[in-house]
Amino acid sequence: MDFTAEPSSPNVAAVPEDRTVDLVATAILDQLSAAKLGDSISPEDIARAVAEGRRKANDPPDLWRRYLSTVKQQAIYLARAGKIDVLRKGKPVPDPARAKGVVRYRLAI
Repeated sequence: MDFTAEPSSPNVAAVPEDRTVDLVATAILDQLSAAKLGDSISPEDIARAVAEGRRKANDPPDLWRRYLSTVKQQAIYLARAGKIDVLRKGKPVPDPARAKGVVRYRLAI
């Protein structure tokens, strides 16, 4: 199974030809690109979107929960790469891996 994809939006930063972007990372960037400038999205919303794109007929209704940790992990990678901001109480956190509690994501400004 191939879990990688090229960026599908022209607003997504280009990746060198020898590398591909993870499907979940692409979903995060696509969701944030579709949002209004400066708006943020919760990890749960992104996990739900990824789950709906991969849902099979017999999957449980809470399938999105399986993708939540992957979304958070990819968001840390994207934040460290400078593509997104991880927000806590509306402010960017200095170290996304140590962010606790409710967080949201937005495109880096």
